[in-house]
Amino acid sequence: MARKIGSRYTAHQVLGRGSAGTVWLGEGPEGPVAIKLLREDLASDQDLVGRFVQERTALLSLDHPRVVGIRDLVVDGADLALVMDLVRGTDLRSRLERERRLTPEAAVAIAADVADGLAAAHAGGVVHRDVKPENVLLDSAAPAGPGGAPPALLTDFGIARLVDSPRRTRATRIIGTPDYLAPEIIEGLPPRASVDIYALATVLYELLAGFTPFGGGHPGAVLRRHVTESVQPLPDLPDELWQILAQCLAKAPASRLTAGELGAGCGSCCRTWPGCRPWTWRRRARTARRRRTVTRTRTRSRGPRAPPPRQGFPALPASPASPVPPGRPAVPESRAAASAARRPAARALPPRP
Repeated sequence: MARKIGSRYTAHQVLGRGSAGTVWLGEGPEGPVAIKLLREDLASDQDLVGRFVQERTALLSLDHPRVVGIRDLVVDGADLALVMDLVRGTDLRSRLERERRLTPEAAVAIAADVADGLAAAHAGGVVHRDVKPENVLLDSAAPAGPGGAPPALLTDFGIARLVDSPRRTRATRIIGTPDYLAPEIIEGLPPRASVDIYALATVLYELLAGFTPFGGGHPGAVLRRHVTESVQPLPDLPDELWQILAQCLAKAPASRLTAGELGAGCGSCCRTWPGCRPWTWRRRARTARRRRTVTRTRTRSRGPRAPPPRQGFPALPASPASPVPPGRPAVPESRAAASAARRPAARALPPRP
């Protein structure tokens, strides 16, 4: 059912739902648009509405090919909405759920696109604060890039900053997704551009490995690992790419690369890997599984194993066989030896007179 958003836009159908609101396919004066309608409890927050209006200029001025452009911010009664460019495609999370991992070339190409968008945002003083696969859109209408990956665009700029308020985050003081949160955010420090670099490096690690470096388990345990544990390297990862990941996942914000440096490093890796294949450790794992299967099959085909020998006392050494008297049945060698040992020794008789 169509729904009017302000005086210029009409929302036709739901495209997706997120933690902050619902995304609609809409129509505006200049054609199709995407409309993110924030939740009702957010729209009723007067402090948030005030920040919404204050951020309008900064968000509308953010113009870059790797950023989903924000065309308008609408405040109309109970409606609070962001009107954005419509991207024909899917998000990066959907592709990860389908493929689990990406080839190194495709993963690095996507990270380079997102880094370029972040560099433009940071230059304008805007920090995203919630970089994750759900907020990376893949434009299927554009020509594919390295590794067959479509161009990547970063969306939802300003949402985390708008939602963050002392009253709304009093319980945890944390805004963002636990798997991608930088250590300084967990420790309560103000977010700066370096938190986006840490989150993007976590996304790149997930694209290559199929899992995040510190994810898994209770959210509290995930947050603790961000602060206390070191990232584990991936096997067979090229040195130049591992150096980029390790530096961007550093605990100290000042030790991380800038978005421009990260984008340049990823672009350099793309140029040095023509037609590269997925990591060899995945092929090794498949080979090991095949070997285990063959071994189990061969073991079953041999039939049941012979029972182990009975444990008992050690066998006594063989005794010399003693002569068997005529008319007496033969006895085993061991019994004959025992009988000979019990008989008294023979005595010589005196000669008869």
